[in-house]
Amino acid sequence: MGRSPNFLVSEQVEQDSRAARSPRTRSRSRPQRRHLLHRSYDKQITVLVVVLFTAGLASLTAAYYFYVTTFGRSTTIGSLNVISLSNAADAIYTQANLPTVSSENPSASASENFLAYLPHSGFHNQRIALENALVLARVLNRTLLLPPVRLGVPLSYAPFDELYRLSANGSKATLGYCQDIMASHADLPLECEEYSSYTHIPWEWLVNLTDIRLEQRLLEGWNFTDAWLEGELGVSADDIFYLKDTARNEYLFQDFFSLDPPARKFFQSVNIGALARRPERLIQLGTLFGSSRLYLRSAANYDLRKHVREQMAFTNPQLSRAADAIRDALGGSYLGVHLRIGDGHFEWNAPENIRLAWWKLLHLALGFSDEEILALEQQLFPEDVEPEPPSIKADIPALRTPHPPLPTFPVDATPSSRLSCRARLHSSPQLKRLNAPVFISTDAESTAFNPLLFRFTRSFPCSFFLEDFPHVVSSLGELKSPVDGVPLGPFLTPFLDAMVVGQAWQFVGTEHSTFSTFVADVLWRRYHGFEIVQRG
Repeated sequence: MGRSPNFLVSEQVEQDSRAARSPRTRSRSRPQRRHLLHRSYDKQITVLVVVLFTAGLASLTAAYYFYVTTFGRSTTIGSLNVISLSNAADAIYTQANLPTVSSENPSASASENFLAYLPHSGFHNQRIALENALVLARVLNRTLLLPPVRLGVPLSYAPFDELYRLSANGSKATLGYCQDIMASHADLPLECEEYSSYTHIPWEWLVNLTDIRLEQRLLEGWNFTDAWLEGELGVSADDIFYLKDTARNEYLFQDFFSLDPPARKFFQSVNIGALARRPERLIQLGTLFGSSRLYLRSAANYDLRKHVREQMAFTNPQLSRAADAIRDALGGSYLGVHLRIGDGHFEWNAPENIRLAWWKLLHLALGFSDEEILALEQQLFPEDVEPEPPSIKADIPALRTPHPPLPTFPVDATPSSRLSCRARLHSSPQLKRLNAPVFISTDAESTAFNPLLFRFTRSFPCSFFLEDFPHVVSSLGELKSPVDGVPLGPFLTPFLDAMVVGQAWQFVGTEHSTFSTFVADVLWRRYHGFEIVQRG
């Protein structure tokens, strides 16, 4: 067999070396040869490393070129593993890359680019999706097509094509006559029977987007149809880039370059900078729900998301007046609790969640020790007593954003004279702290007689629910949606609930509830003048 050129060179060097040395000894020639062989081997390794590095760099360059020239012309993505090819592609929000905002000319220009997404599910899922959409539109330097809020019967998540169709059918764009038929009290045709089961309102009916509009452009009116896009914006079908999801957790959006597998619970990662280079006038996304949907490492982008979330506090004047009236009736100083127990896994886990919230209220808000609470359980609920306290997990995101210490809860806090407590007050000195007014926000039915709520109503004689304020709630009955004329009263009680518990001296919620998380992270902190908590 032939030998490699490198080996032959090293062998000739060894022979010349032996001929030049005299006297020669066997014991000295072997180490010298071994040394020369090692030097030759090191050179071979060095050359191999350089070749592999060069080949790897060439592969990355070719991949980038392929992405820009081939993928860059595609208008639909069905599945991809990672859209993330260059550090230069990382998008970071700065004041310099903001679009020009003109409140005097809200119509779209021929050079304007847009971002759209498909909202779904309940209100707080829609709110989280909007937060993510506002951040993405700002970083991508695109005008956001702002959908309305859907209240009532929700649209459940579905893969992109189906959700797009359902969104268009649910816009009521072709059902305007149903409102007139309902006003005349005539028999409703089949297509109008569900007209009042849900409604739409503009986002700015609920929250104040003035600060956001000063910094980025928002455009309302989209009815989820291609005809509207072409008629109103001049965007044709071949000028739309679709990022279609087939699962709720398909796409994660990140503002940094990475070749690692998608983080968190998502299947595929999309580099925001790569998305920013899309030439199409409209980028159409599917679901954006998920507090961890955006993976942000840029400090500027992280602060941008914080600013957006701060604007999600409810500011509707009618709701604010109603919430303030209940706050005053409760005496101003009261405790707030949210108990979600009416559906899904929350209903299944209701006993455990209620006990946990009760423990948190006594331990974290009122300062009872574990021993005192166990004794109280034995005294008040002997049939339900458990030997150990529930596990109260540390809220790491909240601990990363501490707020100033709260003043001591007033021991003489009582509701106004217009309210009567539902039971006799505790007279024992050890239990007088339980006489504090407590407002309970819940999705449970028949709150006064619901056995799941007995732990709270038995412990806190001055516990109240929204149904204890019928005159305040009825004041919302005259409000109608400015979009479709549907009465809003039945859809507004969750917002009123949230605003009342958000103004409480201390708030305790239900774990894994988006309602509770929103109140604790945003509403409660905004109402008290504290920095909000960011998650995700």
